[in-house]
Amino acid sequence: MFYEPPYFLLVAGLLAGIASGRAFEVTLRQAVQSWSKSHSTRTLRELQGISLTLPFMGMASGICVFLASGLNIYGIPVLFSYIVSTILTVGTALLVWTQLRRLLALLEQGGSKALDLDAL
Repeated sequence: MFYEPPYFLLVAGLLAGIASGRAFEVTLRQAVQSWSKSHSTRTLRELQGISLTLPFMGMASGICVFLASGLNIYGIPVLFSYIVSTILTVGTALLVWTQLRRLLALLEQGGSKALDLDAL
């Protein structure tokens, strides 16, 4: 039923990561638009709840399976490939989540003008 190289898991992980990433983008965009209309700090604090965390974790899980399957296709043992991909995915996810929290804090303090990327 399962092929030796995990092509199915490779494609499934990629599709899960893309689908969850799209849900993450839509949820984040809606929350920021809602905040920009009301300027309520409550809206931005709600982003750290389940509505944004669940798609983010789905995206990270899909990427982890994709990376592990890709390593396994090149002949790396399954356990080692999942260990390496988990470490890479968790590390990257933590960095992205930390940066997102910083950007939302900047947005909350100074509005959209605080996110002037040319000044950085």
